[in-house]
Amino acid sequence: MPQLSHPAHTLLGKLDGFRVEIDSARERADIVLMRPPYNIISMAQRDQLRLTFEALDVNPSVRVIVLRAEGEHFSSGGDIKGFLEASPEFVSKLAWNIAAPARCEKPVIAANRGYCFGVGFEISLACDFRIVTETTRYALPEQKLGQIPGSGGSARLQKMVGITRTKDIVMRSRRIPGKQACEWGVATEFVADAELEAATDRLADELRGFSPLAQRTAKKLLNDTEDSTLAVAIELEGHCYSRLRSSDDFREGVEAFHGKREPKFSGR
Repeated sequence: MPQLSHPAHTLLGKLDGFRVEIDSARERADIVLMRPPYNIISMAQRDQLRLTFEALDVNPSVRVIVLRAEGEHFSSGGDIKGFLEASPEFVSKLAWNIAAPARCEKPVIAANRGYCFGVGFEISLACDFRIVTETTRYALPEQKLGQIPGSGGSARLQKMVGITRTKDIVMRSRRIPGKQACEWGVATEFVADAELEAATDRLADELRGFSPLAQRTAKKLLNDTEDSTLAVAIELEGHCYSRLRSSDDFREGVEAFHGKREPKFSGR
């Protein structure tokens, strides 16, 4: 039988501008942007980030994924010159690559410090949780380049904060401080800058304490019903609830509750 291969396999040979840390004991993987001081995200890096999320999603030793960065800024955005050099076909895939955290079955946390602009903001918006500090500045500055966000930023933001606030951010290239982002519901938690790592650790450890099956189900249900009517959302929620009732994790959760002990979930 011939060996099957795919060119995508070679893309992860040498990571461009980031590294991956896996802590099996804590069931956690960190994707760390490492092109300081501004952690500019290259075109090739976008493909690699997508493949990395996909690889971690099927890694049985990983329960939670954290996206963070070295230095004082998460990311000032993408490689501007790269947009002029990229083919129309490649550019058409930008949003698909940056949506990888949302497609991931596992919970994904973005730890955002300092500048979080352009694609840096867009990939953070695709994560499930965003932790910010007093240094955080969110922005979609593409209008200053005669362009609009191209990786899902304006669309995701509008779902979160509505059309009025999204027009204010996108059409004026406004920078939104971390505290305001939290008040608007864009960020999950606002902490002191020195507490960002500790807050990220706490959330990651909290999430891995839940049933991985229930977490996957909740994430997919919420993503799938974001645009549905209330009646459809309730119907789908009922079906998911019914399926989980027959799971080993649900039985373990009920038995642990009545036994006044911590549950030991298996993900089945």
